[in-house]
Parts: sequence; C-alpha cells; structure tokens
Amino acid sequence: MNTLKAEKRSMAVKAKRLRREGYVTGNVFGREMKESMPIQIGKQEAERLLKTNKRGSQVMLEVEGKSMDVLIKEIDYDPLKNQIQEIDFQALVSGEKVHSVAEIVLLNHEKVTTGVLQQLLEEVSYRALPSALVEKIEVDAGNLKVGDSIKVRDLSIASDQDVELLTDLDAVVATVSAVHNSVPETEEGAEEQQ
Repeated sequence: MNTLKAEKRSMAVKAKRLRREGYVTGNVFGREMKESMPIQIGKQEAERLLKTNKRGSQVMLEVEGKSMDVLIKEIDYDPLKNQIQEIDFQALVSGEKVHSVAEIVLLNHEKVTTGVLQQLLEEVSYRALPSALVEKIEVDAGNLKVGDSIKVRDLSIASDQDVELLTDLDAVVATVSAVHNSVPETEEGAEEQQ
C-alpha cells in the first residue's frame, strides 16, 4: 500500500494561492472524525501517487506523524492547466462497509481480430469492508468474437461474497461488434446511371 505525506491546511490561505505555490488541496472525512480535515499535499507527491492509484484506491495517508488508512474518493483535475487541483479521502473504519469503485481493465484486446472491441463501462460501484476493497478488475477479452459481450455478472467481483455490487449485473462492460466498411458511391458512378 502506498503512503502519501500531507500536512494540515490553514483555511486562512486560499486554495488558489496554495496551488500557485505548488500544492494540491484536499479533505479527509470519515465517520469517526468530528469534522473533515483540510489538507495540503506537495504537487509532485500527489502526481507520483496518482500514477499508480486512482479513484477507489486504498492508501496510507500520513498527516503530522499520524497514519490513516484512507480511500481516494474524488480527484478534481483541471484539464486546461493539466494539473491536479484537489483530492478527497475517506478515512476507513475497520468493520464498516464503505462505498467505492473498481476500475475495469481489458486484457488481450489486440487478440480480438474479428470485430471491434468496445469498452462501455470503465468502473463498477460496490460496497465492502476495508479488508475486501478491490481497486482493479482485469478481464481477458482475447477470446471474444463478433456478437460476444461481457456483463458485470461475468466479472470476478460479482462472485466475491465479501463485496456488495451496486452496479447493475446486466450492465454491459464490453462488446465486440462487426466492422461495417461501406464504400461511398463516387460521382462518376452516379453520372453513369443517369
């Protein structure tokens, strides 16, 4: 599990100013916390963390020498400036189910040669205890042919007794459709028919 160092943030300093100074702002909240804790994270630390972790990832957050087991709940990203603005974390409580998401990763998609593989669902939503959290679901799409599809019920997470799926079991994750190449009629061909 990755560890991220952060420091408590003073609300007297505006988030915009902190971002200019090289920080990413954030909040930590949880059932056992009286109120949410505003934090600031070094921009490079945050970028390094998000190279390997996404929304729904479990990380160890260290704030002023105290470690907390947290879940990345939200990532606010500014695409125009190409930078992370804010990351929100939920402090996990042992024995309490938490709502999270798991990323769906299709493997062997280059082996699908009979049609076009389309991924329709990027992640599934679920509830589980902290010990049963799932960050990534890998699906082998290599044997799929035209007309085949993978539904949520076909994923390994659907048979996990410790996970309560919130995404519809009949939702389509990926499908293979036929390639339709139509040759447009040329103007010359249209003139000959007249």
